[in-house]
Amino acid sequence: MDEKKIMTLADQHIMNTYRRVPIALVKGEGARLWDASGREYLDFVAGIAVCNLGHSHPKVVKALKKQAKDLMHVSNLYYTKPQAEVAALLTKHSFADKVFFCNSGAEANEAAIKLARKYAHENLGADKFELITMKDSFHGRTMATITATGQEKFQFGFTPLLDGFKYAPFNDAEALEAAITPRTCGIMLEPIQGEGGVIIPDDRYLAKVRDICNRHGILMIVDEVQTGIGRTGKLFAYEYSGVKPDIMTLAKALGNGFPVGAMLATDEVARAFSPGNHASTFGGNLLAMAAAKATLKTLIKDGVLDHCQKTGSYFLAKLQALKSRHSFISEVRGRGLMLACAMAIEGADIVKSCQEKGLLINCTGGKTLRFVPPLIVDEKDIDAAISILDEVMEGK
Repeated sequence: MDEKKIMTLADQHIMNTYRRVPIALVKGEGARLWDASGREYLDFVAGIAVCNLGHSHPKVVKALKKQAKDLMHVSNLYYTKPQAEVAALLTKHSFADKVFFCNSGAEANEAAIKLARKYAHENLGADKFELITMKDSFHGRTMATITATGQEKFQFGFTPLLDGFKYAPFNDAEALEAAITPRTCGIMLEPIQGEGGVIIPDDRYLAKVRDICNRHGILMIVDEVQTGIGRTGKLFAYEYSGVKPDIMTLAKALGNGFPVGAMLATDEVARAFSPGNHASTFGGNLLAMAAAKATLKTLIKDGVLDHCQKTGSYFLAKLQALKSRHSFISEVRGRGLMLACAMAIEGADIVKSCQEKGLLINCTGGKTLRFVPPLIVDEKDIDAAISILDEVMEGK
């Protein structure tokens, strides 16, 4: 089927919930994609920080093929080896003791919200149910997670929202502490705000949040759906802070493109859940576990995290040089391979022009170009992307 027919068929039968780029992608390898007409693209979106090992990574593909041949799904009423192995990997390399598996970031955050409230109900008192989240945050598209999201544009048309959520400015520990009430049970935040524009807090901010939680006896929840699984150059972004949360959520890159989410917690907090409190039919699906295991082992053992830090620093320097040549770029920021250019102009035309020249990038918040390429990109890939960006920006 040619590209035009694919797009026409999709427009006829799929709900209009996305502003799709007018290309139909059919193949991927590493940091590159091809559309139905055979045109090649350098991919600096990676499924929005999902394909951290690149497209069709051979180890992930091999693991999926083997698992599909053996067994694809059984109920969580039974034990399975792949679930146990992935849970063991996640807890070994994080603060956590226990894992709950689901299918997406929104589901992981729903599970975290439920666990926090259940823990508070059992340990802090039934009147403690309120969560404080951050302005300009993003936590998902379900009713609870759009309520947790501190951006009105995601909430518009879906009111009334759920009770029990308050918002505080990101990167302002004093304002955060002032927002705490006798009903507060926890604080939920992203270590770096992704959809908010790749906003990186001060180095001591997460430590201050941890201290606030400790002093008030409430939970610290980190949403690492976008920052986790190596995106910032460490397996989890909270590691830069030197502190440990009580609950963490993961998804996106955990399966390198195969849908999977996870909510992790300490033993003390996890004990609040008992059989029947929470569940997911497809959570911990065996194919998802095969993909997650292969992804985690590759990230941990194959030097991907070090490569991410090195190429991330190289990319950041190149973007800073780009800023010096184009006055409408107001700020360049990032950590690892999660980077952004904040601009004084709208970014949609730049995204479109880059796509026409074979580079896929993303714009968030209207005026911020976001770059989240696969972690396996090399300096030549970055040079190629910068060359296209520079050429496109010359005309702005």
